[in-house]
Amino acid sequence: MEIRLDTPEAQMAFGARLAQAMQPPCVLYLEGDLGTGKTTLARGILRELGHQGAVRSPTYTLVEPYALAGTDLYHLDLYRLGDPQELEYLGLRDFLAEDALWIIEWPERGAGMLPPADILIQISYRSQGRGLSITSLTASGEAVLARIGGFPG
Repeated sequence: MEIRLDTPEAQMAFGARLAQAMQPPCVLYLEGDLGTGKTTLARGILRELGHQGAVRSPTYTLVEPYALAGTDLYHLDLYRLGDPQELEYLGLRDFLAEDALWIIEWPERGAGMLPPADILIQISYRSQGRGLSITSLTASGEAVLARIGGFPG
């Protein structure tokens, strides 16, 4: 699925649509250059799932857990990760046992230590807005994309 989103508000709206379609367990990888809106998309997902507080990129903490109505969500930003083995010190193995939602920014930096993705979203700059290339990698991911249906863009 390829879509174009012209504004940050459109990215948040797409995140909300994605949240409506995701069911735990589900792992979402977000790839893209700095500033493409990975955290904006995550913010849209979290807002739709009922989170009322701030949603910041966990660039320094690496992982931000959210206890939401009906599910747990783990938001990881691995931009500053020096070695994938560092994820072991964060207790990642304990989280993997849960039926949770995962949003992982910069997943390539945690290669070999992360759960496999159900959905990969690659975000790129466009002359106006952002382009999203969305790929389902599992049957669960395919079901999410089917529930999303068409999205303008």
